[in-house]
Amino acid sequence: MKKKILYIITKGNFGGAQRYVFDLASNISKEDFDVSVAMGEGTSLSEKLKEKNIRTLSIPALKRDVNIFSDISAFLALYSLIQQERPDIVHLNSSKAGLLGALAVRILNLLKTNDFKLKTIFTGHGWAFNEDRSLLSKAVLASLHTITILLSHKTIAVSKKIAEQISKFPFVKNKIILIHNGTGSIVFLEKEAARKEIASTIRAPLWIGTTSELHTTKGLDFLIKAFGSVSTAHPEAELVIIGEGHERKKLEALIEEKNLTAKVHLVGFKADAARLLKAFDIFTLTSRSEGLPYSILEAGLAELPVIASRVGGIPEVIEQKRNGVLVEVGNIADIEYSLLELLSNEMKRMTLGKALKADVEEKFSFQQMLEETVELY
Repeated sequence: MKKKILYIITKGNFGGAQRYVFDLASNISKEDFDVSVAMGEGTSLSEKLKEKNIRTLSIPALKRDVNIFSDISAFLALYSLIQQERPDIVHLNSSKAGLLGALAVRILNLLKTNDFKLKTIFTGHGWAFNEDRSLLSKAVLASLHTITILLSHKTIAVSKKIAEQISKFPFVKNKIILIHNGTGSIVFLEKEAARKEIASTIRAPLWIGTTSELHTTKGLDFLIKAFGSVSTAHPEAELVIIGEGHERKKLEALIEEKNLTAKVHLVGFKADAARLLKAFDIFTLTSRSEGLPYSILEAGLAELPVIASRVGGIPEVIEQKRNGVLVEVGNIADIEYSLLELLSNEMKRMTLGKALKADVEEKFSFQQMLEETVELY
């Protein structure tokens, strides 16, 4: 008899957590599992799941921002949905869905008969207390994360760093299991074809690039500031940022302030952006905080040299100067120096890219991630 899995996630856009849910839901054995996915605001994830004939459920009240009235509505909607669906496993993703969903399952398990016992899995893609917030906000968020883990049967940490950070809190260590994010094979467009699809008007021979939501957490302001002097030293290089988000206007203002409008390109959202990665000569991810980002795994499969912040699970993928370059968070001079070094050394770029590809294929495969997750189910 098939086990029924209900995946729940707060936002229905298509960031890293949504990619994780999509990959699991669309690749897990349909002979062994009956899968459906519930989500709040946003439609990109739902559209991609429907293409795979996976059932989706909408929870309009489930939103990322805190609002006591919509949060109560979201909890009641989740409670009703889980009661109606009667899954064997509820796999929760993202902070809001995690807390409200775990609470709903715990209450249902307490109130219902023995034939209604649900298993709750929560995946910690990253912790909100790592973001730039007040000490009081961080303390509250850490407490809420701890409650979510205590209410859940098991919590998947996508990196060792994520596991270590939360294991410091009381009573949660034995509930944490490490399952690294993994990525499968990608059919990449060749360099020139990818460049034409991204922006045929960019003629620069060297592209520094990233695929990233335009969000404060992603540290794109650090990258743009560092690129200012890099552009002067290497006029043949331009910066290309694939992605969309609410920070667009701030980033556009920064680009204009630095007189980089002809050199820095915000090209917007691109569907299946990973297949375009060979357009770049150097990949960057200068984030303020991360869990274990898919983007550097994908860049590795594309054999790109990566410059990334020493944060979250990134050092578990990037080993300094062997398969990539690590920079300190917010250190403009560090980013600048690393870009200059790689722009000036094509052989170094090739060596780092090849080493990263080999490591990603060996240690961060999607198949391994899927098998370990199914074993946990």
